[in-house]
Amino acid sequence: MLLIWNRPGFTEELTEQDRTALFGEVDEIMKELTETGELVDGQALANPAQTMTVRLVGDSPEVVDGPFMESKEQFAGYLTVDCDSPQRAAEIAARWPDVRFGGAMEVRPVMEQAGTEM
Repeated sequence: MLLIWNRPGFTEELTEQDRTALFGEVDEIMKELTETGELVDGQALANPAQTMTVRLVGDSPEVVDGPFMESKEQFAGYLTVDCDSPQRAAEIAARWPDVRFGGAMEVRPVMEQAGTEM
């Protein structure tokens, strides 16, 4: 799974031309992954301001507004890909345009049903 981390709102700081180019790059990568059969799933997430976090405080769950971490970057979405190797997944992640704008892509294997990877 490729976890997309970026700074919320960074695209609003781009010029219209740069924003169009960025989304065009995303479209190209998604098209390529669809054509190669590597794309399994993917979704963007809503603005972090709409996030709620549930934690256990004492003996009771507590629900608070906002993401669970204090950080400039927030979890923005994900892609699930079926690749031949972790290196191929990292290659795809390195091409994701958000990375150039201060974001990051976390590459993490998804556990199989048996969960023996833990």
